[in-house]
Amino acid sequence: METVYILAINPGSTSTKIAVYADTSPVFIQTLRHTTEELAPFDRVTDQFNFRKELILKELENAEIPLSQIKVVMGRGGLLKPVESGIIEVNDRMVHDLESCIYGEHASNLGGLISLDLANSLPEAKAYISNPVVVDELDELARLSGHPLLPRRSIFHALNQKAVAREHAKSIMKKYEELNLIVIHLGGGITVGAHKKGRVVDVNQGLDGDGPFSPERTGSLPVGDLVRLCFSGKYTEKEIMKMIVGGGGLVAYLGTNSAYEVEQRILKGDEKAKYVYDGMAYQIAKEVGGMVAILQSDVDGILITGGIAHDKYFVNQLISYIHRMAPVHVYPGEDEMRALAMNGLRLILGEVEAREYI
Repeated sequence: METVYILAINPGSTSTKIAVYADTSPVFIQTLRHTTEELAPFDRVTDQFNFRKELILKELENAEIPLSQIKVVMGRGGLLKPVESGIIEVNDRMVHDLESCIYGEHASNLGGLISLDLANSLPEAKAYISNPVVVDELDELARLSGHPLLPRRSIFHALNQKAVAREHAKSIMKKYEELNLIVIHLGGGITVGAHKKGRVVDVNQGLDGDGPFSPERTGSLPVGDLVRLCFSGKYTEKEIMKMIVGGGGLVAYLGTNSAYEVEQRILKGDEKAKYVYDGMAYQIAKEVGGMVAILQSDVDGILITGGIAHDKYFVNQLISYIHRMAPVHVYPGEDEMRALAMNGLRLILGEVEAREYI
């Protein structure tokens, strides 16, 4: 039987991750870094399309990847209309929404666009995205915010949260759809999801919305004070948004978005760094407590994942608050490339079917 190759593409704000899997085995993994100078000529994220695509093709050629044997190209899903979890084939309607950025502009929008272009250049390949950040399985009550003009939205680390939840279920010989789990993703953004029998029924909007502050985002803010700040005349809309995303959280308090750097400061006796870092754990614990209530205290496990999950000091701080709520399991890192590839393999094996974006 011919080996089936799966190409995964994950564009980030300053990098493009690519991976090729032969069935379940990685044969090529590369992270392409993009400097500020390289990206400066592009006014919009989608203007980077050819630049990033050509870099990907060059890397695959240098690695002597047999392109003709690639059957599935999996792209990191971008900002689209709300969708259910799963695998979605890239079509013209999705391309329109990603190119126009009508639901938001983010580097991950390039995932579906580049995937389709590459798939069209290969003899038998098709392009898909899997569990984009806009996966929406919220209970109807979770959508209420306090004002009808501002409904709560589902934007979170769906790909990694779902992958880790399935991995955990498999490790205890259960199905993901049989469990109630709380998954905490600790990255540049932080999201805490309540997974109820395979559906994320509540989660904080981790892009520019609510929840705990993170290395570079403010999370929830005192609303009245924020409104007064917006109309103070001191800041433009762009400057306020930068405060919320990119310039909030650890950046605002400590001048860095590096959790590792903060940890090193703490080890050297920096009391302010400890105060802020402990505060981030405190806020996450509050969010977890809310999700325990949503699941009516019927929680099979709390899973901690993402890059900051490597930091033992921070994880121990967080666990000290939540360990009595449910068993806690730590899955450090965010293996999104493997998650993309394995979803592609599930598609090839006929375990799941791709849906249409409509």
